[in-house]
Amino acid sequence: MEQKIKDMIEKEIENAGYILDNVLYLKENNTNFLRIIIDKNSGYIDINDCVTVNDLLDPILDKIDFIEESYIVDICSKEKGSE
Repeated sequence: MEQKIKDMIEKEIENAGYILDNVLYLKENNTNFLRIIIDKNSGYIDINDCVTVNDLLDPILDKIDFIEESYIVDICSKEKGSE
């Protein structure tokens, strides 16, 4: 599933000037997370970058809608996702 999502969103993320580092589907404390880890060549990822990517991906994820459980989309930087 993670690879399928990655394949569907990677080009859009790259077109927006970001790098898709990884896609993870995890359960933490009984909550499902779709964690999308991004990076960029021009420096540090900040909250505005995460919001930009979230707004870009929201309609795409709604359209593909193949995750049956409820989940939270978590757009984060490579540093957070590596923990």
